[in-house]
Amino acid sequence: MALLESIDDPARIRTLDEEQLAQLCAEVRAYIISCCAENPGHIGASLGAVEIAVAIHHVFHTPEDKVVWDVGHQAYAHKILTGRRDAFKQNRKYHGISGFPRMDESPYDAFGTGHSSTSISAALGLAVAAQQEGKKEHVIAVIGDGAMSGGLAFEGLNNAGSLNADILVILNDNQISIDKNIGALHNYLLKVTTDRRYNRLKKSIWDRLGAGRFREWLQKQVKNTKRSLTRADGETLSLFDSLGFRYFGPVDGNDIGTMTYMLTRLKDIPGPKLLHVLTTKGKGYAPAEEDQTVWHAPGTFDVETGRRTGKKRDIAKFQEVFGTTLLDLARTDSRIVGITPAMASGCSMNILQKEMPGRVFDVGIAEQHAVTFSAGLAAGGMLPFCNIYSSFSQRAYDSIIHDVALQKLKVILCFDRGGLVGEDGATHHGAFDMTAYRPVPNLTIAAPLNEAQLRDLMYSATQPAYGATIIRYPRGYGNGTPWRDRPFMYIEPGTAVKLHEGKDVALLSIGAVGTMGAEAVERASREHGIEVLHYDMRFLKPLDLAALEDACAKARHIITLEDGACTGGLYSAVAEYIAGHGLPCTLTGLGIPDRFIEQGTPAELYADCGYDVKGILSAILK
Repeated sequence: MALLESIDDPARIRTLDEEQLAQLCAEVRAYIISCCAENPGHIGASLGAVEIAVAIHHVFHTPEDKVVWDVGHQAYAHKILTGRRDAFKQNRKYHGISGFPRMDESPYDAFGTGHSSTSISAALGLAVAAQQEGKKEHVIAVIGDGAMSGGLAFEGLNNAGSLNADILVILNDNQISIDKNIGALHNYLLKVTTDRRYNRLKKSIWDRLGAGRFREWLQKQVKNTKRSLTRADGETLSLFDSLGFRYFGPVDGNDIGTMTYMLTRLKDIPGPKLLHVLTTKGKGYAPAEEDQTVWHAPGTFDVETGRRTGKKRDIAKFQEVFGTTLLDLARTDSRIVGITPAMASGCSMNILQKEMPGRVFDVGIAEQHAVTFSAGLAAGGMLPFCNIYSSFSQRAYDSIIHDVALQKLKVILCFDRGGLVGEDGATHHGAFDMTAYRPVPNLTIAAPLNEAQLRDLMYSATQPAYGATIIRYPRGYGNGTPWRDRPFMYIEPGTAVKLHEGKDVALLSIGAVGTMGAEAVERASREHGIEVLHYDMRFLKPLDLAALEDACAKARHIITLEDGACTGGLYSAVAEYIAGHGLPCTLTGLGIPDRFIEQGTPAELYADCGYDVKGILSAILK
């Protein structure tokens, strides 16, 4: 990799000719594959965006010129080319570099991104700031077609067009986010990319654009073709035109010559511009091209064979329990439907989707819409299960309050990836859900200890005693509790389960971290003779007050344990109870502290935050 090894910053890239740029793209692609084979990451999108990254850094003078990468799944080449080539081997590892752009990591990361659809708004802010300060900076936003379905992207487009800001949006269209993209925008873009007349003429036009005396005639033909496409395809192209953007494309985003040619010519065109590029997710690695959903983030693999080498376990993941249980419930209740914002395979709602496709609604990357759509379904007599990753639910906060809780609509919100999720880091940890939703009236909030409890809570939430309900659970494997083919057991709202009797200390846990708590309790008894009263609270709201009273009566010291922010969560709820009743108990809270937690394995992060088994035992002994 002689050429890549000479790239310590983008200045070197700007000296390369087209043949060398093509060689660099090949080397970067090979480097991403070799690194991700041993150190897993989001490989598919980044392989598809290599030429985009190389072309941007060849044409523009970064970091003076600013580039904002939406989400960051497509930004691996960018990181490698901006002084982090060697550090990339520690990508997403504890104390390594983040898997997403971060402003405090590099001056080339103009804006930190982890959740989708933010790039256009952020880039617009950077462009307006440069304008206000009289700086001659170019600002580029790179956004995937999946992220373009997010409402924030449309808000950014609308505002940018009205301000006539000098901004270039590169729409990276690969037809897939994690699962295949859906929705009206996807269909619009598909019509553009498959129209034979447009593609025929576009090729000849882009090949000749700028060729002297033909320029005016060619540009006129482009304009006329766009107009005819608009009439034939129901305003496909007028979507961007009407928002004040000059539309260019579609072009081959995996051809480095085309990309540098287009960016060079667009560089000095003032005002808002959108370049529509077509790429292949997983480009250059056959297994990733053939199964783009799996290779979005495949885990470890053998480079030569493409065989995934991650360890397989007999224990089920919480996601599998959710998907299987949802199907079981849907078979017995025709009102049950599933709603997901582009995470059907990630949350395992594809299990229901495969058998009952008409009862699953993938709304695209649009969490706020997913919740309000679910509320409308509930108002119409359906029983919606809306599954959203915990950290992404933050985007739907107002909808959960205003459209679900306030109206007392029975929407069952299943928050996947609750707690510390691992290598995706601060943007993806489900740290704030219990804290955020505990003050909201008319909500039941539950967190299962294990697989069987998740199954029973999902069933119980369909029963009359439950209204709007949040069930949050972690990413990954349960503790092996049998759950398949067992009859559903009803769980009364606000009831805890006593796991261990004791009197020296009381441990009140909620969620799957209670398994680590149980191990610490057992060790305290076996190794130190300390008997700990342990309650699995199950519900944050309503709290089991009888369990609290029992704990306060038997133990002078109480420890709360939660895989979420202590501030506002179970710790705060118990503190409020103790203070409100003037009880002589002392209280220690174990959970996510008041800081953003970086990336690392869950085990490393639990230890960092002090609530792995060792940390829990230490708190008991203290």
